[in-house]
Amino acid sequence: MGLLDRFRSRKPKPDRKAAAGAEAHLRSWTQARIGVEAFVEPQTVITETTVVLVAHDGEWTRRRVGDPSRAAKLARSLKIPIYDVQVVGYPQRMRDHDARERIERKRAERDELRGITDDDLRKLLGEDPA
Repeated sequence: MGLLDRFRSRKPKPDRKAAAGAEAHLRSWTQARIGVEAFVEPQTVITETTVVLVAHDGEWTRRRVGDPSRAAKLARSLKIPIYDVQVVGYPQRMRDHDARERIERKRAERDELRGITDDDLRKLLGEDPA
């Protein structure tokens, strides 16, 4: 062991099972939605390179891909556009989707605190509870 060996960064070995699972998830997610685009996020101290897939309505998912070339290869195989998030940023529809989700969660929490259930709301609206 050299004097500076303990200070050199060691890359962890990629987990092939996890990588295959992430790729399978990204493929199935893309096939289940329309208008999907890929956004590559750079490697950080904490995480490897990741790819964020964003659908036409702003719904999104994120998975580790290892490096940008693997993200590009995946996007080519899925026939979807790919962008560098450091250059173009995140799409507005993604932020809008998150804002809508946050509003819906707050409404659900408020209604739960008030004791209103989904069935109660349906009755109030005159809908037939299913």
